[in-house]
Amino acid sequence: MTAVIQAQGLGKRYRRGVVEPQGMLRDSLARFARAPFAALRGPRQEEFWALRDVDLEVKEGEVLGLIGRNGAGKTTLLKILSRITRPTTGWAEIHGRVRSLLEVGTGFHAELTGRENTYLSGSILGMSKREIERKFDQIVAFAEIEKFIDTPVKHYSSGMYMRLAFSVAAHLEPEILLVDEVLAVGDINFQKKCLGKMGEVAKAGRTVVLVSHQLNQIRRLCERVAWVDGGRIRQSGPTHTVVSAYESAMSNGGPRGNTGRSSESPVGSGRFLRWKIASPDEEPHRLCTSGPVEISFTAEINKDISVGQQGIALFNADRQLIWGAAMDVRLRAGLTTFVYRFPSLPLRPGPYTWLVSLFDDGEEVDMWDAVPEMVVSTESYQHALDEWSGLLNIPTEFFIES
Repeated sequence: MTAVIQAQGLGKRYRRGVVEPQGMLRDSLARFARAPFAALRGPRQEEFWALRDVDLEVKEGEVLGLIGRNGAGKTTLLKILSRITRPTTGWAEIHGRVRSLLEVGTGFHAELTGRENTYLSGSILGMSKREIERKFDQIVAFAEIEKFIDTPVKHYSSGMYMRLAFSVAAHLEPEILLVDEVLAVGDINFQKKCLGKMGEVAKAGRTVVLVSHQLNQIRRLCERVAWVDGGRIRQSGPTHTVVSAYESAMSNGGPRGNTGRSSESPVGSGRFLRWKIASPDEEPHRLCTSGPVEISFTAEINKDISVGQQGIALFNADRQLIWGAAMDVRLRAGLTTFVYRFPSLPLRPGPYTWLVSLFDDGEEVDMWDAVPEMVVSTESYQHALDEWSGLLNIPTEFFIES
């Protein structure tokens, strides 16, 4: 496959204004008396780099995901590739017909009807009148607003407005499509339709660069992912590897990480302090194997517990309960480590949270949502379509007997 997007050394510098202290008239006169030339100058400005030294290559037919925190530079990169803004440094080359979907609702006017806005927005996005006429029925059907297509959009609900806007943009047929966080529009059913539409675009062999904070969408649609952090490409590679690394960093609370219980947490009769994956001991909070696993929780017990119960539960990112158990315990004061040994944890890749509790004769001693989260980054054995992927990730062998 040939590269259709190439960028080298891309950088974008912006200026941001600095608010000057105003004060009263006498304060302004005093500043003028102290430094008359400085007072006559305009407001001070600072420079910052939204992008710095970014190298990127996307091959024909590839679906590349861009992930990262808000303000990391993802949208700036797409704007440069879309030729909306010029880079301060470096260069980018794009070979093919490009269309960008950076903001849902581009070109919509409140006083115009849905039909009129479809033609207006489609034209702004680069579609010809003949192309819009050919796809008009599909666009309206996809947006599910057939009865209201000749009503001014100012009377639409926000959901109807967003559905029509996305539907117009989703029916573009470029060779290269740049998409910025527009799949989270409408209700759950419409979001599934949006994902399905993007999946059709990807399977049609078009080149797609997709920005999204929905990591399950990234896993489903993208073959490769670039992690943008602080205006630079921090990591680039297979979706499974990069998304897992990003989730691990975010669950740790950033570069420094949060690896245990705050010292300011109430102590009482006892409290949980920290947790880790004891075996395998490659990474303390990231699960990379589908084999045997040991999870340990360390607690500080301040007095003997004769009739105790220690509980544990595992939740996914949607706070669905995956598994739970409770054990009767007798504990002496001091540091105690609770160890759970699992033959395997066949979990779908993503972040999970352990909830651990300790009771003394029916009274709660401590209940803790363990931090950081556990990030599962094992290979996915699930169905390629998200709606057919369950909670478990079970390796299987398949063969046909004749």
